Amino acid sequence: MLKLIIVEDEEIIRRGLVCTIDWLRYHSTVVGDAPDGEAALPMIRQLQPDVVLTDIRMPRLDGISLARQLKAEGNPARIVFLTSYAEFRYAQEAVRLAAADYLLKPVDEQELGQLLERLQTEKIMAAAPAPSAAPLGEWSELLEQARQGGNPYVQVVLEIVQRDYREKLSLEKIAAEQGVSVSYLSRKLREDTGHTFGSLLAKYRLRQSIELLLAGTWRVYEIAEQTGFSDYKNFCQVFKKYLHVSPKAFMQQAAGGLRLEGEGNEHESETL
Repeated sequence: MLKLIIVEDEEIIRRGLVCTIDWLRYHSTVVGDAPDGEAALPMIRQLQPDVVLTDIRMPRLDGISLARQLKAEGNPARIVFLTSYAEFRYAQEAVRLAAADYLLKPVDEQELGQLLERLQTEKIMAAAPAPSAAPLGEWSELLEQARQGGNPYVQVVLEIVQRDYREKLSLEKIAAEQGVSVSYLSRKLREDTGHTFGSLLAKYRLRQSIELLLAGTWRVYEIAEQTGFSDYKNFCQVFKKYLHVSPKAFMQQAAGGLRLEGEGNEHESETL
């Protein structure tokens, strides 16, 4: 269960968020709310929420200053900014500096729900003690590195996986489309990401499947179909390979925390 604190100076918006969102549906609960950052700080220190949902512009202590103060204190709470279209670029910069994400006002409940499910998955993943486990946020870091000076072909592969993971993908086809050899592309993937194509694809699909499992809306075989696995059996095999439990056991043990592990086999098939 995610614990949230909502920080918003407009009372009607703050009370609306607290009272009208079905927080339990997203495995979350609001443990406190405040009209500005100055009032929120002691509350956050005391209640130790997982997520702080905060407006950017507020009197006394604004959302950016609040995020910086929490970061300086080493507080692990994830920051989600509430922003208007007029503050959009400001919010994007804020995300790069400190925040987990941002939401545009008025808040869309479906978008909020998807964000909370992602943060819940990250919390579960981060709870495991294994030092070699790869955090959920690794994907965005790999993509950002590729976009900022990495091999352009590696960037293309990562973007294709992120966009088309539901489809049958092969490194051979991607290499042909990019006009490079499979061996070259496979080697560059290894050099830039530390993973094979098959491992990257499997882990990205698993990340999407975990979000769906936590949502509790679909059956396991439906999730397998929605996330690009060839069939239920293959989904369970890949799930066990990286998480060492079945999808059903994952749901039962989720509160204890699990993470994706393993780098994949160098000789695994490059088609999934």
